[in-house]
Amino acid sequence: MDTDAELRIDAPHRELLDQILDKWSLDVLNELCERPCRFNELRRAIPQVTQKSLTATLRRLERNGVIEREVVSTRPVAVRYRITPIGKTLRHPIDVLLEWASQNMPAIADAREAFDVREEESGR
Repeated sequence: MDTDAELRIDAPHRELLDQILDKWSLDVLNELCERPCRFNELRRAIPQVTQKSLTATLRRLERNGVIEREVVSTRPVAVRYRITPIGKTLRHPIDVLLEWASQNMPAIADAREAFDVREEESGR
């Protein structure tokens, strides 16, 4: 894609989208759009995520300015995560992508099944 009128997907764009749309980020963003959460609240809300993966996801989202980390001076000290203003702007495009996926899943499932049958018949 090399014209100004066309959408450009350069390395920085791809890296950012990979980080925002990765395996756990959408779940984390979904939770944080509802309310700020502590780490363990996120773990309970997303039971499939490991502690290591959740930590890595939170760090990536924080680095990209999508969420912020707040140290709460309680005993013991706690950390709370919240969505940032730039993170809130992700809600609409993500909702559009999820709606597209919902509307097209039957056709995609059919395409996958047809592809798998062709692959099996061709012996690949």
